[in-house]
Amino acid sequence: MIKNILVLGAGSAGLIAAISLRRKLPQLAIRVVRSPEIGVIGVGEGTTPNFPKHIFDYLGITRKRFHELAEPTWKLGIRFLWGPRGRFDYTFDQQLDCQWSDLPMPNGYYCDEDFRCASVPSALMWLGKAFMRQPDGCPDIQGWHAFHIENKKFVDVLEIVARENGVEFIDGKVTGSERLPEGGIAAVHLEDGRRIEADFFIDSSGFRSELLGRALEEPFVSFDRSLFCDRAVVGGWDRTTEPILPYTTAETMDAGWAWQIEHEHHINRGYVYSSQAISDDEAAAEFLRKNPKAPSSPRVVKFRSGCYRRQWVENVVAIGNAGGFVEPLEATALMIVCGNVQALVEMLTRSALTPTPTWRALFNDLAAQSWTDIRDFLALHYKLNTATDTPFWRHCVADTDVSSIAGLLEFYAENGPTGFCRYRLPRTENDFGIEGYLVMLVGNRAPYAAKHFAKGSERQLWEGRRAAFISAAQGGMDVRETLAYIRHPGWTWNAEAKPDAGTVTVHQGR
Repeated sequence: MIKNILVLGAGSAGLIAAISLRRKLPQLAIRVVRSPEIGVIGVGEGTTPNFPKHIFDYLGITRKRFHELAEPTWKLGIRFLWGPRGRFDYTFDQQLDCQWSDLPMPNGYYCDEDFRCASVPSALMWLGKAFMRQPDGCPDIQGWHAFHIENKKFVDVLEIVARENGVEFIDGKVTGSERLPEGGIAAVHLEDGRRIEADFFIDSSGFRSELLGRALEEPFVSFDRSLFCDRAVVGGWDRTTEPILPYTTAETMDAGWAWQIEHEHHINRGYVYSSQAISDDEAAAEFLRKNPKAPSSPRVVKFRSGCYRRQWVENVVAIGNAGGFVEPLEATALMIVCGNVQALVEMLTRSALTPTPTWRALFNDLAAQSWTDIRDFLALHYKLNTATDTPFWRHCVADTDVSSIAGLLEFYAENGPTGFCRYRLPRTENDFGIEGYLVMLVGNRAPYAAKHFAKGSERQLWEGRRAAFISAAQGGMDVRETLAYIRHPGWTWNAEAKPDAGTVTVHQGR
């Protein structure tokens, strides 16, 4: 039976794992090794909607405290400066995998020429607004959002919460590990001579993959046939007069793409590229031409897209970059962390902390499916971008391997953006689902045969609905105004208000 767990790494992945295990299985002793050898990438992070659910609902961190300490901004989705349209928005609500009752076809069929404002969140994004305004003037903060968050602030918050929940921290430089005779890990060794034993280990050592990759020598599965980028130039600057945008921006570059993540006082920018298509110096030069406010010597981060064949081997589970990594095109890192941690906690609970080989095998199957799902989804972003005429992008259109979703693409090419496409999508273990695929296909104007030409009253109904969304969104509030509201001393988060408080606050949010 597992009685104590050692987490290797004190970044966001390791701390989310430590807090989750401690809160859901309080009988366990949880220790975290914080080693200077285990670095943190340290860029601004984008998230997906499963992240606030994990932080608030699963871990029990209050919204008030999280906003006070982490100072996040809101993310309604991703703006793609990408493909034949030049610009389209992927929101966290349903734009295309739905059908209005007064129209004969699903929404996607009406978006061939103009893919804008097909829902309230997409209208808000288009106009640079964060949330609708309630009748009393307060922001209507709904659940279809994620966050932009600065990594260091987030890690600081997690460390505070971890300590409050009884997680022990051990500072020291990891120099190696010790194997068990029957397989697995017995202990890790620190530079000062300490030997730290545990029954079970969480490897959150980042790209080093100290236990899973180095000690247990688990094979790595590369995604280089589908995802060609392997480096990023990273550099941001302090915000001056720029508006705080309520979305991440993904913009095509000559040999890859650039992100922009919006923090209250800082703009984080990076260029993800293929080292086979452009040199580091050339990538930095292109990045600086596009972003003259960035530091003159931006940082280069090397990575490889792929995952280890198994994420759980013997008594070691890799969480975070130690188990796998794909480029940050859809901000999947923390999504995978939260999903894998919840699966691990559930399996340890159901197995009474005595997991059998079949539990490990199930975890590995689910984790592997998550990684291949995301690989296929990201690969489609490249395969469909026919608008950028550089050697790198021509290579992507011609050679990106999307064979795993060939059935979906064939069905779409004949039938278009119908929800029936989901039945040609392989089993999915991520949050994107068929909505994400439809947004990429429609957003990039992927051709299909079964066109629907709406005329007369049908077209008027569609355009009238979009106009209503735009009109409503025009009265919404931007990020700065929303931040001012939630920092007002009278603000109360509805989910955390006490029913017997005896007073009614003027400012409330969900």
